[in-house]
Amino acid sequence: MSSSPSAANLLALLRRNAASPAIALRLFLHLSSAACPPPPRSTSFLARLVAAHPAADALLPRLHRHILSFPDPSPHLLALLSCSDVLPLRLAIPAFRSLRALASAPPPPTPVYNRLILAALRESRLDLVEALYKDLLLAGAQPDVFTRNLLLQALCDAGRMELAQRVFDAMPARNEFSFGILARGYCRAGGSIDALKVLDGMPSMNLVVCNTVVAGFCKEGLVEEAERLVERMRVQGLAPNVVTFNARISALCKAGRVLDAYRIFKDMQEDWQHGLPRPDQVTFDVMLSGFCDAGFVDEAQVLVDIMRCGGFLRRVQSYNRWLSGLVRNGRVGEAQELLREMAHEGIQPNSYTYNIIVSGLCKEGKAFDARRVENFIRSGVMSPDVVTYTSLLHAYCSKGNIAAANRILDEMAQKGCAPNSFTYNVLLQSLWRAGRTTEVERLLERMSEKGYSLDTAGCNIIIDGLCRNSKLDVATGIVDGMWEEGSTALGRLGNSFLSVVSDSSISQRCLPDRITYSILISALCKEGRFDEAKKKLLEMIAKDISPDSVIYDTFIHGYCKHGRTSLAIKVLRDMEKKGCNPNTRTYNLLIRGFEEKHKSDEIMKLMSEMKEKGISPNVMTYNSLIKSFCERGMVNKAMPLLDEMLENELVPNITSFDLLIKAFCKITDFPSVQMVFDAALRTCGQKEVLYCLMCTELSTYGKWIEAKNVLEMALEMRVSIQSFLYKQIISGLCEVGEVDHAHSLLKLLIAKRHLFDPAAFMPVIDALGDRGKKQDVDMLSAKMMEMADRNDGLGTDSGRITPGSCKHEHERNGESDWRTLLHRDDSAHTIMKITKRVRTGWGQRGNVYEHKQQRGDDFYVLENTG
Repeated sequence: MSSSPSAANLLALLRRNAASPAIALRLFLHLSSAACPPPPRSTSFLARLVAAHPAADALLPRLHRHILSFPDPSPHLLALLSCSDVLPLRLAIPAFRSLRALASAPPPPTPVYNRLILAALRESRLDLVEALYKDLLLAGAQPDVFTRNLLLQALCDAGRMELAQRVFDAMPARNEFSFGILARGYCRAGGSIDALKVLDGMPSMNLVVCNTVVAGFCKEGLVEEAERLVERMRVQGLAPNVVTFNARISALCKAGRVLDAYRIFKDMQEDWQHGLPRPDQVTFDVMLSGFCDAGFVDEAQVLVDIMRCGGFLRRVQSYNRWLSGLVRNGRVGEAQELLREMAHEGIQPNSYTYNIIVSGLCKEGKAFDARRVENFIRSGVMSPDVVTYTSLLHAYCSKGNIAAANRILDEMAQKGCAPNSFTYNVLLQSLWRAGRTTEVERLLERMSEKGYSLDTAGCNIIIDGLCRNSKLDVATGIVDGMWEEGSTALGRLGNSFLSVVSDSSISQRCLPDRITYSILISALCKEGRFDEAKKKLLEMIAKDISPDSVIYDTFIHGYCKHGRTSLAIKVLRDMEKKGCNPNTRTYNLLIRGFEEKHKSDEIMKLMSEMKEKGISPNVMTYNSLIKSFCERGMVNKAMPLLDEMLENELVPNITSFDLLIKAFCKITDFPSVQMVFDAALRTCGQKEVLYCLMCTELSTYGKWIEAKNVLEMALEMRVSIQSFLYKQIISGLCEVGEVDHAHSLLKLLIAKRHLFDPAAFMPVIDALGDRGKKQDVDMLSAKMMEMADRNDGLGTDSGRITPGSCKHEHERNGESDWRTLLHRDDSAHTIMKITKRVRTGWGQRGNVYEHKQQRGDDFYVLENTG
């Protein structure tokens, strides 16, 4: 190397210009040449400077070309590759290829391969990992433990566990990372038992690997195995730490076993003095997400209060978890209050925070909410991004408000927030499903102007819209055409579709994917065109698109809907042969098919098969069996299924109890009805639908006093009773001579300040009148007329109660039963007198029974007063 001053001082000059990588590169190009090559150290230093520059993609190739002009570029290429930890792979690989192309250069050393393989792993280029490893062997370099660990990692990431195991077995030397990589790979692939074997093969237990296997067991629902491993850790002196517990809690929550996770969390809170780790920030956040995802909002609220007191609610990420949980469970108002609390606590919301709120408001589907979101955006409280605007766009599209949606697109353009393909797809889907082809064409024109083209997702939206609008043959033709023409196959729908397709080459061509075939096969099965659907299934397999469980489930659902359960079973067996594992949804579809045929024995067989295969039945599975038993009059076989559900840690839902209550009522076993109802209230809470169901069923079978007791209980519990058929209960009580019960129910309704149909008073007034209880009749009549005045002009549904605090429902259709009273033949002596009093002024002519002998005059008054 020349000892010229420029070469000797080059590194110092580069360091002085480190703040300007582009200037440093120019100095390097100017002061170094083939005649005077720089030291490799300066090449390495400059490469790191340039790699951090925004224009690295343009600068680094210049450096690469300059290096190749040196008489011996190999040391400089090696210096460049030593920066693989910061160089993008697309820039490092050309330098590697140049080095390998030099005939005179020795093979790169193993560390160079290791850096490149690690970079390929970071960018998920698993194909490149394999290619580099093969090249290393061909070059005669010796892979070390680190190299083999990287290859092992790549194989595990690709799910190629059999090959990963072979590589692991062939490794001449292993370290703890080798065991950890393979164990984690097995756990990710759902093979925690195999991961345990890897752990057993370690010279000594490792806490990180143990935690990995524990989490794997929990994720697969193998709680007992996880507990045994934790106990084994304790015995061997390896104390489970908070990471161990967090792994268990996280995995259980993700598997839907939130109650199991909470038991562990509670132990951490209460038994820390016995050596258990205390919950940390991660523990609280994971448990909070678990509660929210499972819909346990009240439990989550208690946890949030604990976090607030303990100082664990101080991060925006924790607030976002709680906000997301509130929004997903329909409690948007509380979410907005929480947003204000964040401001008060000095927690700065981020864009994700606001997008949670915006998405929640928009998903409520109320126009005023969407407008409120717009005002929220324009207030400057937040800086909207493309996600914010897309959520708002979706809200307007779901309501068919295309003008507002277009306004949002215009505002995005004004704010410099460019729509992405997903934004346009949201609008396209709404318009196309609604059959609004004119607006679709305008949107396509707008997309074309902005330089967007239809991708496979956009084509799928068009195909789905055609299927939904009974144009299945057209959709099939387009899918067939996409294989040859790509998205240009949409051109047969009109020239406007041609303006947003760009299939000028095969590489750009958008081809049908699994979703495309799912849409088409589903539509064919719905119409009973199974032969065509099967042809499409074979076609997608021939095109190397493997069907998933959703597509097989589509066939099963279609066959069951058409009563062809034997063929549905054949599909189940076929999917198992093809290596596509059925899941709970698959079996539920089959079970529902047998449920409609009242074949509970077949359902029992399928449930046994599920258990043998380790597929957990859910509440829907049990409800199908309960329904089948109940419809066959075998309610005594259905009842034990509630206990079985609880033993399997499944909480029966309202449908479970609805089926049993109706079944027991049908066989007039009312003590059992009461027992099931009590269990329903304990399990599901004080739900309006349960009280309403019980009242309706008891009324249907003439159990009027029992129905009245349930209604009174609902009133005392302050349950909303708008859907209750209270008039039938009052009338029924009067018909069986239980006037006092009917009277007391009326008084309770009045005392609770409910507005209801005044016609409900009449059976009680008539019955009390027949008993000569004039004072009670007068009081009820006065109350009835007062309520009639308040309800004037308001149509109330028959048998419905409106709480007095609620706004009057002007939009209800149909006349009140109050108005039909004018045409009644029975008790006309009472109602005519009341009507006459309304016309002359209440209280001017004594009580309603003052002129009993003037019944004929009352009819005359009615006929002559309109």
